Formats: sequence, C-alpha cells, structure tokens
Amino acid sequence: MSNPFVRIVEPLDPKQPLKKFFNLSKLEDVRYARLPFSIRVLLEAAIRNCDEFLVKKGDVENILNWKVVQHKNVEVPFKPARVILQDFTGVPAVVDFAAMRDAVKKLGGDPEKINPICPADLVIDHSIQVDFNRRSDSLQKNQDLEFERNKERFEFLKWGSQAFKNMRIIPPGSGIIHQVNLEYLARVVMDQDGYYYPDSVVGTDSHTTMIDGLGVLGWGVGGIEAEAVMLGQPISMVLPEVVGYKLLGNPQPLVTSTDIVLTITKHLRQVGVVGKFVEFFGPGVAQLSIADRATIANMCPEYGATAAYFPVDDISIGYLIQTGRDKEKVMCTKKYLEAVGMLRDFKNSSQDPDFTQVVELDLHTVVPCCSGPKRPQDKVAVSDMKNDFETCLGAKQGFKGFQIAPDRHNSVVKFNFEGCDFELAHGSVVIAAITSCTNTSNPSVMLGAGLLAKKAVEAGLTVKPYIKTSLSPGSGVVTYYLRESGVMSYLSQLGFDVVGYGCMTCIGNSGPLPESVVEAITQGDLVAVGVLSGNRNFEGRVHPNTRANYLASPPLVIAYAIAGTIRIDFEKEPLGINASGKKIFLKDIWPTRNDIQAVERQFVIPGMFKEVYQKIETVNKSWNALDAPSDKLYTWNPKSTYIKSPPFFDGLTLALQTPKTIENAYVLLSFGDSVTTDHISPAGNIARNSPAARYLTSRGLTPREFNSYGSRRGNDAVMARGTFANIRLVNKFIDKQGPQTVHFPSGETLDVFDAAERYKQAGHPLIVLAGKEYGAGSSRDWAAKGPFLLGVKAVLAESYERIHRSNLVGMGVIPLQYLPGEDAGTLGLTGRERYTIIIPEKLKPQMNIQIKLDTGKTFQAIMRFDTDVELTYFHNGGILNYMIRKMAS
Repeated sequence: MSNPFVRIVEPLDPKQPLKKFFNLSKLEDVRYARLPFSIRVLLEAAIRNCDEFLVKKGDVENILNWKVVQHKNVEVPFKPARVILQDFTGVPAVVDFAAMRDAVKKLGGDPEKINPICPADLVIDHSIQVDFNRRSDSLQKNQDLEFERNKERFEFLKWGSQAFKNMRIIPPGSGIIHQVNLEYLARVVMDQDGYYYPDSVVGTDSHTTMIDGLGVLGWGVGGIEAEAVMLGQPISMVLPEVVGYKLLGNPQPLVTSTDIVLTITKHLRQVGVVGKFVEFFGPGVAQLSIADRATIANMCPEYGATAAYFPVDDISIGYLIQTGRDKEKVMCTKKYLEAVGMLRDFKNSSQDPDFTQVVELDLHTVVPCCSGPKRPQDKVAVSDMKNDFETCLGAKQGFKGFQIAPDRHNSVVKFNFEGCDFELAHGSVVIAAITSCTNTSNPSVMLGAGLLAKKAVEAGLTVKPYIKTSLSPGSGVVTYYLRESGVMSYLSQLGFDVVGYGCMTCIGNSGPLPESVVEAITQGDLVAVGVLSGNRNFEGRVHPNTRANYLASPPLVIAYAIAGTIRIDFEKEPLGINASGKKIFLKDIWPTRNDIQAVERQFVIPGMFKEVYQKIETVNKSWNALDAPSDKLYTWNPKSTYIKSPPFFDGLTLALQTPKTIENAYVLLSFGDSVTTDHISPAGNIARNSPAARYLTSRGLTPREFNSYGSRRGNDAVMARGTFANIRLVNKFIDKQGPQTVHFPSGETLDVFDAAERYKQAGHPLIVLAGKEYGAGSSRDWAAKGPFLLGVKAVLAESYERIHRSNLVGMGVIPLQYLPGEDAGTLGLTGRERYTIIIPEKLKPQMNIQIKLDTGKTFQAIMRFDTDVELTYFHNGGILNYMIRKMAS
C-alpha cells in the first residue's frame, strides 16, 4: 500500500498471523477522531480497495476533510463486504445474471465471468401468503401452498445457487431476510482476505438498513445496482451529509420500541434526511437494546435516509454473544474495533463526532402511538386515534382523508359469518397481523404481546372470528422463546397462531378476507382497517379491501383486534366485557416493562439461536428434494410464466450508442406527491381484469394460479403489464383512482399498459411527470424496469427517493428534476403537451438541460446523474449493459 494514510499493523490474534488490519485511527491527523463513525466505515471500505479508490478525486484526504468537502459532490466508490437479497428481488437478479451470461457469450466473452465476486446470501421470505389462519395447521398448509405455487421459481433459484459461486440460498421457512441477517449472517467485523475490516452490506430490499442497529453499515439498493456490486463494481456515491440524532432520557414504562421508531420517523421526515446518513448518539442510546436499535434502523426508508447507523458498543458485543456467535471471534471483533477507534461509548460525550446537523429526542417524551392511515410518517398518539380516524373519514381525499359524506360516518352493514350475525362499520378492524422483522425481531415487544394475550384470555376477552389474525415471526427463534415462556397458547386462543416465517402481511401477502366480510365492506363502501406491526401502510399495499391501515406495536395489534375497531378511546372505553359482565380496560392487561424484561432474561438465550441456525440451510425437506439443472447456462423454458429471458440485452453491441435527444415525447402519466414503488410496480394480487391477468389467462392459467406480481418478477411480460397497475393509483389525467390513463392521440381512456403499447407501436417516446418523493418505499428494481419496457425515456419530478433514482439510472431512464422553486404548477404544465428533451453531446453530473414543448415554451431541468460513474452507465444504456461490455471485452 503506497498510501501514506494507511498503516498495516500487527495481527490481533496470534493464532491467526494473517489477520492484520488497516489502522487509520492512530494518525497524527486528528481529523479522523472527529469523523462520524458511519463515515469511518466508508473510509475503511475505500482504503481496502485502495487502488480503485485513489483513481478518483474523492481520496482519503478528502474524506478526512469531510466537514469541508461534503457539499462539493466528492465521489466515493464504496465496495460493501457483502450483498444480501430476498426472493422477490433475488429472482430477477438471477434472471438478469442468466441473461447476461447469454449476452456475454454472444459477444465472444467468457460467460462464467458473470459470477458474484463478494459473498451473496439470498433469503427466500417474500413468497409465503396468509391463506390459512386461526387453525393449528396454518403454518404447514401455508408452506405447502407456497411450494405448490412457487416450485418453478424455487427450482430456478436452486439452479442459481449451483451455477454461481459465492451465492448461498437460505430456504423458505427460515425467516425474514433482515432478521436472519441480524441474528445469524452479520459478522460486524470481517476476517477475510488476510485482514480484519468492518462488515458492510447492501441489499435488494430497502429495509437492509435494519443491520445498522448492530453497527454494520448497510442500506438498500435496487437489484440492478446490487448485481453490479456482486460483479465487483463499486457503488459510486456522493459523500453524504450525516445528521446526528441525539437520544436523551429513558422511555416511559408503557412505551415500546415501535412507539419510539414511529416518533422518530415523523420527526426525521419533518427534518428532511433524504440522501443523508443519520447517526445516533447520546446517553439515551445506551438505554436501548440492539433489538430496539434494529427496529429504529429498520424504518430508515420510511424517514428517507440512506442509512441509520448505531456505532458498535459493548451492548452490541453482548448481543453477538447472546445470539450464539463464536466467543473467540467476538473477542477479536472487540479488539479490532478498539484498535481502530470504532468502539463507541455513548455515555462519553468526548467521543461525539462532528455532524452536519444535530437534532434531539428526549425518549421520556415518547407516548404510545400508531401511524396511519396511509403513510408511516403520519404518527397518531393512541389517545388521539379515535378522534383522528373520525376526522379522516370526512376530510378531503388524500393522505389523511377518505371524503366520506357526513351522513354516512355511522353507516353499519350487517353480515353473517360461519352462522353468526355481525356488524361492520367505518373503522372496523378486519386484519390484525403481528408481522414484519421491524418488530418480530424484538423479544421485548413480542413477549409483551404474549403476556398481554395471556392476561386478556385470563380476563375472558376474545377476538371476533371474522377478523383475519396472524403471527408471522421473522425467525424460528421467536416461536422458540414464545413457546418456552408459556405464552404461545394464549396467542393461539386469540387467533394469533404462527402462519409462516416470512414477510407476509407486511408486504401485502395477507391472503383473502372472508367473502362475507368483503361483500359487507363493498356494500357499505366502508373504510375497513388493517392493524399490523409492519413498516409500511401505503394505499393498496396491505389488502385491496382495507383502505385504512395502521402501524402499531405487537401488543397494540392484539388490543385493537380485541376491540374490533379503531374508533375506541382506551382511556375511557373498555376493550370488552367478559362473561361475568366486567368491563376490561387496556390498562388492566398491559404488561409492565419489568415483567417483560424478567421473562426475556430467562428465556431468550444463546442456545436457542444456535439450535435454530445450525440447521437453517437443511431443515426444509421440500427444498432439499427440489431437482435443479446443473448447467452453467440456463435453459429457458418458452412455456414458463414465471421465468423468462428478459429483452434488456437484445441487440446489444460492444460499440457504444451515443445518447440522443428525446423528440416529441407524450406524457404517459401525471402524478402528485409521494408516488411509491408500490404504485409503480405493485407486489400483491393480480387483479382479474388487469392486462397481466389477460396475459396469464391467454397462457392457460386460471385466476387461482395467478399468484402475485412479486412472485412473477422473473417474467418481464407479466411485470411490464403490471407496471402502474396499483388499484389506488392517482393519475391527474383521470378523475378517479385506478391503473388507467388517457391515450392522447385517440382521446381514449385505457389501461396504462395498453396505452403504452399503442404509443410504442406508433414510435412515440414517453415520459412521466411527478411531484415530490417520487419512488418512495421498497427498493424494487421493477419500478424502473417496468417503465423502461413501457417506453418511458425520462421522469420529470420535484424530488426522488434515493433508491428509485439509482434504479432509473441503472436502466438508462433519465431522472430529471425541476429547478428549485419550480414545479408543474409554476411552469403551467398540464401534461398534455409533447416534450423534447435536449441531450447535449458533453454531459456532466447534475447539469441543467433544456426541455422544449410543442406549445413553444422552453424551460430547464436538472439531469440527476449525480456522478461521473452514473454518466458512464447512461452512455452504456444502463449498469448491466456496462457490465456486459466490460466482461465481454
């Protein structure tokens, strides 16, 4: 190493003489000690790839001058130590790899060069659905149906695990990707290649940030970007600003980690942290367990930051031991972190780094709360829930409104379920799900839910039988300690049986509601409610029939399930009346923090984690029995409706094509603010009247066999038809919600796909207009691939969520941004104009370009290629085209 800032020091472990490490902390230059800990990890990763790093202007010296250069677009090529994938995003990644091998071979290169260079773990967790619940065999029946639906996808993934080196598959039924990462996969410190260095990870799921709670720097990227990383390409990023989030005080006894993260989410949305790192510090951090920190880090995408980092401290080290990691390795981890100045003491303010900005939260001010009814950042104190929902009923249609006429606020619809008569009204709970790694990774809230269930059952309370209740833990460890602590049977009595180990309701795999319930909701046009312990509640995500969805802690999920309605004031109204006529209030059954901690200390033990995880790759007999081909090139089956060779590389040549001006483009869709990737590329059910349904029917499938959009991400024909297919899509060209648009040449209103096909056949390019936060939500790469296949050449928005902008870049779709202070309204754009986007010959990052309209108007917009590397990708037509040319040459 020629870099003067790097010193290779003696091994930490005398038994392993090769395990040396880079030492940056002992520099005479004191600037290192003022760097945020998250920036130190970036620096260590950059130094580890020193040759490539020093090619760019963003060298070590620049990073040490972080406070000076952070606003000057210093480019940092970051090579994470690992990549992690889930199956909804993993299947299209493996499909792309298989297609890239074919493309490299056609161009005369070695197809086996398309192979992961860094370790890649793919956890199958997104396929299982809540088809069965409230029965003792729900878990087995849901898992059997999962294999029946997804056998072809699973065989394909098993082929990938054999065809590609460095790719490990964690079989279905093992848990949720981020919880498995936290409890098992994460190293904190890597001991590979003869050196110790910090663990870091990017993942094809936006909630990869959960691992930041353990001190592993990680965040979500699109599948396209992850594929490039797996092939050895660094992530080119602008050196980020780091917001210091200072935590003070102690939480109140009745407050959960869910309440804390929902409070932080609302706060940081107001602060504005898109594209920035958030790093937590202050004495309040020491009051939080690793599970608490992981919950806060998990919802980082909901407050918009790139990463939400908790540096490693002694509590982190203790967690590694508690979860059954090797003690000798853990001690070496601690020694390494001490040696490089990266072991944090949150009570020692002299260790506090310099931050771009500091904001504070006194944990004692946090109160029990939920978020909803349509966005994670819309926090509502539990004490205000009844009034807030009733206000939302009559409010104008929007994030906090349903526009229900005043004379219908108290509408009631009677229905029959399993021979008994019931009533539904606005605010009735029809889904109550303890779900998602956000909360099921946290023993305190899960045991809290179990203890509350125990007290509820003992008090004589029940849950109405038509409410779809479910418990989908993030790992087998959860079931283990719930069972051992004696609370599992009480959860089952309230309907919260284990239905599967996967994301399930959190990602919209909530399964069908009873027909009589759906009929009642439809008949009364009711605003029915889902309550879930998840991280997202965007419209149309959880279930098509729940227009209001609230995020809540697991104990509150049970409480609202017992109440049967969101329109309840827990302080004044009882949860229910038992057989003896006694009113039971929530305060009567809510467990104390001391009760929960006593049970946690007794039952959440290292042996539990070791037992579950030592057999994680072999325990699923159905997976073991799968027969997958062993060829290095995949043999595509033309009859398959799940796996199809994508058209992305058709006609690709070694020679670059010069980007051309986009001439006279039509606007396919015009949006307002907060259009999410769920709106652009939904993951849930395929509606029977949709273009995707018509395609699948033409291939001989029945509606029962449609499965979900998420499960069909290996088939571009389905996914292109599913683009902008969300039933809650709000397009300014249409006066009602739905996946349709106006085809301007004919004036007809068509399904979005059908309109795009007409434009494509006539040779017309397309663009999309949008407001703020375009592409918020999941990291799904199909939210960029789908528009690309529809013929969308550019998006013009007020602002972008980070991952989606990167995905657009990765597909060669131009992300354009209005100049500050301008938007469609100020410029008088209706979307009915035709747009010519002038692409200059010489491009530079974030340059202004001209847009001409057929009306004669001209204005400028920012071309959001943020780095020189992104411009290179654009000239190649996208990241994957660039990688193919690189490998082929």
